[in-house]
Amino acid sequence: MAHSHSGPGHAGHSHSHDISDERRLFWTLLLTGGFMVAEVAGGLLSGSLALIADAGHMLTDTAALALAWFAARIARRPASPQRSYGYHRFQVLAAFINGAALIGVAAWIVIEAIARFFRPVEVLGSLMLAVAASGLAVNVVAFLILKSGHRGNLNIRGAVLHVLGDLLGSVAAIVAAGIILLTGWMPIDPILSVVVSLLIVRSAWEITRTSWHVLMESTPDEFDVEALKHELTSAVPGVVDIHHIHLWALTPERPLITLHARIADDADHDAALQGLQAILAERFGLGHATIQTERGECIETRRSRMAGAHAPHTHGHVHP
Repeated sequence: MAHSHSGPGHAGHSHSHDISDERRLFWTLLLTGGFMVAEVAGGLLSGSLALIADAGHMLTDTAALALAWFAARIARRPASPQRSYGYHRFQVLAAFINGAALIGVAAWIVIEAIARFFRPVEVLGSLMLAVAASGLAVNVVAFLILKSGHRGNLNIRGAVLHVLGDLLGSVAAIVAAGIILLTGWMPIDPILSVVVSLLIVRSAWEITRTSWHVLMESTPDEFDVEALKHELTSAVPGVVDIHHIHLWALTPERPLITLHARIADDADHDAALQGLQAILAERFGLGHATIQTERGECIETRRSRMAGAHAPHTHGHVHP
């Protein structure tokens, strides 16, 4: 059995990404958390659902960004005998929690907006406009800080989505405040709140789905297992068959693979192994591969066949 790991250059590049992303998350956390207090007060004083919704969203975002920052920080811890892959998967878990939280907040806003149609509330348009404009400025700065982060990092993508949701909420509140000041039409406040919520849910669902896919160790969407098998058997001399493939991801940017490779009896073992490792790394981006080479029948296939042959048969009933 042989192992192929990504080289130190790749590890160093990833490490610099991790530190840079961690700093971006920290500064965004300070901006969001600092303004959240002002927006909560403004929403309560003005009576605006759009502001209250955005304030509640920013409260959730502050917690989400704190979780994302903590996940980025803990992910830099080295691997240990108990956690041989380190703490990278915690970032995916944080992204899943953040995505689910966004969906929950959006659902609450929609429910509250429906209630507002039956119980109209007087909104102070001028105060709402001032708070919303300040919130927009803060969210634009936070968005620009995160936008230059590593786009392959699911944790950063989740944080960007939270801030983008806040930004859209501020825009909706500004529009609602303007319409209220000009026309006095109060229903625009809950209407725009629902529109923003639906936009948030669409993106939040993608983050949640992607992180769940990784947590369940499913095959990454960008890989075609059959095409990979064909490429390896046709491109590497001496490789007869590829089987028992397990392809998953530690994080979306860190795919992993284990497989069995049957090689011909007269094939050069080392050359075949090196060829498989090179193809996986160069053509598929799989720098961490665990390959078991075999000559003749696969021992696991033989063991499974023998176990099936010796398994007891039932005859239409089950014994207690």
